[in-house]
Amino acid sequence: MPSSIPPVQGRRPGGRHTVPLDVHLIAVRDGDRGPQVLLSRRAGAVYASGCWHLPSGHVDGAHEDVVSALVRETAEETGLAVAPEDVRAAVTVHHRAPGGSARVGFFFEVRRWSGAPRVLEPEKCDAMDWFPLDALPGPMVAFCRAGLDAYRSGGRIALHHCEPDDPIAYDPALDRLRVVPDRGRPSER
Repeated sequence: MPSSIPPVQGRRPGGRHTVPLDVHLIAVRDGDRGPQVLLSRRAGAVYASGCWHLPSGHVDGAHEDVVSALVRETAEETGLAVAPEDVRAAVTVHHRAPGGSARVGFFFEVRRWSGAPRVLEPEKCDAMDWFPLDALPGPMVAFCRAGLDAYRSGGRIALHHCEPDDPIAYDPALDRLRVVPDRGRPSER
């Protein structure tokens, strides 16, 4: 018998969650003061306009996997060509936005690519630059900052939630990142 209960955002009839799957590029290069990461500044009529963020996007359709989505989104947004075999799992973040919607972000580290980064979607991004991993710029999207903080801590899975009145931009006083402890490698248990 079909359910007469309308679906809640992020939920389909029957109670199972359906959430967007995001992919985030952590492009890392060596800098004078240590590792640097590539960030882009969101612009125009997009979510979090004016905030810095990692190059990112969504998995398109049921037949695209997260690594293929990262390779595609990286090329579309930055012009960098990344080979799938150069993509490394960094951290996965389950995020709840201030409005209550949820998403899962797969953050991938890449240290090898071809090409030079440049803004290819000026309607969505007005700047792109390298920043020291230990001196990130502001304002930065809180979800993105949570992923980078979990990555820097060595976490593999993290939870990040916002309360309804929280800003979209990262605020250290409202940081609600929780890195899920890793069980370690079998040889470390």
